Amino acid sequence: MQIRAPEYTYKWGLYTLIEFTYFALKKNMNSVLTMFRPRTYKPTDKMSDLICENYVMLQVLSRFGLSLGFGDKTIQEVCEGNGVDYKTFLIVVNFLLEDSDRMQDHLKDLSIPALMSYLKQAHHYFLDFQLPAIRRKLIEAISGSPEQQVVFLIIQFYDAYVAEVRKHMEYENQKVFTYVEQLLQGQNPDAYNIGVFARHHDQINAKLTELKNIIIKYYPTNGDNQLLNATLFDIFSCEEDLASHNRVEDYLFVPAIMELEKEVK
Repeated sequence: MQIRAPEYTYKWGLYTLIEFTYFALKKNMNSVLTMFRPRTYKPTDKMSDLICENYVMLQVLSRFGLSLGFGDKTIQEVCEGNGVDYKTFLIVVNFLLEDSDRMQDHLKDLSIPALMSYLKQAHHYFLDFQLPAIRRKLIEAISGSPEQQVVFLIIQFYDAYVAEVRKHMEYENQKVFTYVEQLLQGQNPDAYNIGVFARHHDQINAKLTELKNIIIKYYPTNGDNQLLNATLFDIFSCEEDLASHNRVEDYLFVPAIMELEKEVK
């Protein structure tokens, strides 16, 4: 005589197995997500750890006016020793490392003058150092090509792009930052608001991406491409740097100024 286990016993065992598997997978997934989640840096963390773990933060360091040679000092110690608001520094650092476009909920700790100084230094870096350096490297990389018409068009395209970037950043330097300085002084300029800036603040990466694609797809080369490849690497790097810069403006600077406008107006 064959004895069969009750059906409900089988189902209970199956449900238990499914439930156990679900929670095990969920726990493992949470562990994986935690493992890959960017570290959030605190004032007590060493500045050297931040830079060694995230070398791209060297640009942030420079734009806040911070120099190397800080030994084992903490982030707060390095910032305060150089007259930099450490809370604003950490807000920018953690925002960029998080690599998301969500509106930040800790803007109350942000110093607008410190952030504005950071943005001005970023503009100086792009306009007076990085973009001219790429142009020199680009000319050196393609000047020997027999396709001189293509060379001329590439340089012309690059110069037009730089002119657009300069116009955009000089507008910010002269119009937007002046407006914010007036707000900080308690003045209320009626003819302007940060919404005007936001509407005109379209991404300026499109033409740089187009230039990159022109070189990759259509520029003829004859073997040794080391200098051209190095130039392309710089263009890729500049593209990412500009995108990060725009994110800081869109998701930190603009919301902070909107709150300031509410207070003043």
